[in-house]
Amino acid sequence: MNRASDLLMAVSIGAGLNKNKIIEQAVEAMEELFKLAIMGEPLWQHNGNGGMETLNGFQYLREFGSFDATMEQIMRMVEVGEPQCFISSDCNCNFDQDVPSSFSKLNFEPLNIETSRETAFVEMNPMNIVQLLMDTKQWATTFYSIVSRTTLLGVILENVDGSYNGVLQVMSAEFHQRTPLIPARQCYFARYCKKHTNGTWGVVDVSLENLFPYPQVQFRRRPSGCVIQEVGNRGSKVTWIEHVEVDNRSLHPLFRPIVSSGFAFSAKRWIATINRHCQWLTTSTARTAPTTDGVLIPQEGRESLLKLAEKMTKNFFNNINSCSENVWSGLPQNFAAQDVRLRYGNILKVPGKPSGNIVIFTTSIQIPVPMEVLFDFLRHERTRNRWDLLSNQRHVRELVYVSNGENPKNRVSIMPVNGSALCLIRHLGKEMEPWEVS
Repeated sequence: MNRASDLLMAVSIGAGLNKNKIIEQAVEAMEELFKLAIMGEPLWQHNGNGGMETLNGFQYLREFGSFDATMEQIMRMVEVGEPQCFISSDCNCNFDQDVPSSFSKLNFEPLNIETSRETAFVEMNPMNIVQLLMDTKQWATTFYSIVSRTTLLGVILENVDGSYNGVLQVMSAEFHQRTPLIPARQCYFARYCKKHTNGTWGVVDVSLENLFPYPQVQFRRRPSGCVIQEVGNRGSKVTWIEHVEVDNRSLHPLFRPIVSSGFAFSAKRWIATINRHCQWLTTSTARTAPTTDGVLIPQEGRESLLKLAEKMTKNFFNNINSCSENVWSGLPQNFAAQDVRLRYGNILKVPGKPSGNIVIFTTSIQIPVPMEVLFDFLRHERTRNRWDLLSNQRHVRELVYVSNGENPKNRVSIMPVNGSALCLIRHLGKEMEPWEVS
């Protein structure tokens, strides 16, 4: 998504007719979001993947799409598997009435549909969550493990009293996973915020590709977002919904199951990320945070260490994702490791340090061991010299650490390498199911 495309979209949404269309689509998306948030079975069903809720395609079309007896008869002929691919509600179903079995003449959407819903308690009041989502910079900073970059292209509706109630804005964004083998997802969408009469807030996203057609659409967001309810003075009940269409044809086979099932970009992951952000804020602002060894780190030092670890992790994600700014290349065919990717980049200019270039290599492999076993092997300082070449068979010890949240494995550590001037900063964290070691 280059700058020229963003400028073209910013000009297009300024037209009066386009504004009215965007407003109408955003209002309809908000209505759908609230219905999706409160409805249960048979519209939503548990698919057994970590307790994740997914939409029933037939029921969704009955509730929100153009659905008649002929369409129902046709859809019963479709085998729905993983991913749950069903006909788009806005598709054109042109078929020969005399030959109902001419199934191949149907115009199916070439995109896979991923849906998920997650409801959880978040230790943050509704207004702060709304601000976090409506402020594009704060949103990208909080969800840096999902959002590569974002641009605010224009504000269609504003609120004169300074709140976000009724605010409608148009954005561009890229969503990523932590590997170049999963293509980044790029789209333009409207984000609409509304406070309802019972004090419940809704923030919904909806793609604008149907208003501004493009030659090839690889990703678009159907009404997605969250419904936020205040829970006393302790925080908020958040119901998050992800409903997207995506072209997964270029997806690497290694990641096809986790992505096609909707798990990789699921609502559960967004909820886990915002909860992790809340834990981070609590840890950085706590007056005291003793470790199990009784070591006390002053608040200023603890906050600085956490900021350093956060910056380190952001740079790590920026280096390995597949956003438009990262151009990855494969190794020549005569190399055995065909899943290795490399790219060249420039070292950011830092005062007092020489500038230069950097070469980044990355690969993804599948290891037949339980996730917890592998994580413990990588995180423990006693086993680090068995896989880390920088330690060079030297003894590595944990000098001090800061725990982040209730799980003791979520921590930031300072680890010196004995017999060397090398000192390591290690960040361990768990976001939903995957563990991170950086």
